[in-house]
Amino acid sequence: MGDKLEKYRSKRDPARTPEPIPEAEHPGDGNAYVIHEHHARALHWDLRLERDGVLACWAIPKGLPQDPGTNHLAVHTEDHPIEYLDFSGEIPEGEYGGGAMTVWDRGVYEAEKWSDREVKVVLHGERVSGRFALFQTRGKDWMIHLMGAATRDPLPPLEPMLPVERAKPPKDAGAYAFEFAWGGQRLLVPIEGGRTEAARDHPWLRPLAASFGTRTSILDGEIVTLSGTQVFVAYDLLYDDGRSLTAEPYTARREALDALGLTGPRWQTAPSWPGDPQPVLRTARDQHLPGILAKRLSSPYEPGASKSWLYIPT
Repeated sequence: MGDKLEKYRSKRDPARTPEPIPEAEHPGDGNAYVIHEHHARALHWDLRLERDGVLACWAIPKGLPQDPGTNHLAVHTEDHPIEYLDFSGEIPEGEYGGGAMTVWDRGVYEAEKWSDREVKVVLHGERVSGRFALFQTRGKDWMIHLMGAATRDPLPPLEPMLPVERAKPPKDAGAYAFEFAWGGQRLLVPIEGGRTEAARDHPWLRPLAASFGTRTSILDGEIVTLSGTQVFVAYDLLYDDGRSLTAEPYTARREALDALGLTGPRWQTAPSWPGDPQPVLRTARDQHLPGILAKRLSSPYEPGASKSWLYIPT
């Protein structure tokens, strides 16, 4: 069989990288696996399966699929040493695979089929449990397919909920939360596999998407100019971690949004105050904002104009 790690060693200098570089592969045929989250030149996840004394590896740009109707690209890479099961660290910039690498999941697997063109496994990990098929399409390019039922809710349509204008705040103010109307550009930000389509027009949103890792989410908010810089201000959450939140009340969606802790150089979570609109309205006037929004606490997320959201101009 030759030296299975020859290609791995040829790409790495032990004096320059903290990665394990053993002299030979290990004997035996264990069944451990690890998935690394790899912040290299492009964010991706590395699936590594113990096989014949080494780790067979695939780089998966969007992570494992959560829906059997959507296959993800999986690029077959060189075999890695067994010691990589426990590796995490910072590969220096300029080196092969340079960037931060952390363990995203680990466990054991069952091999149902293993050939040069197709691999079927059942993963039993700390975060992942399910049957997956890897199949070659061309050269190093493979695809990975989830076998079985979807592990997440379907994504809701990307259509924003819109407020109805009113001259005055609602009389039953205790049934609402009040927020600033920013007067910015409304934007829904779908995030999947650490990427977002919104970055096509707004490249500065890429780090925000990357911070979500494999977490699939849809944020609602606005692009606002603060101190001369465009900032995304998030104020609702339609989908998170495989679960649609559109049928949930505003209070539940807002709690889930706050739990994300969205604070970054060019993104933040909009403040929200339940109960009393007057301090919010006064502050909006002082800050020369166009108005405030009243959002009914019990309201689901309804695409299109809804009386559950009210816009009160300053």
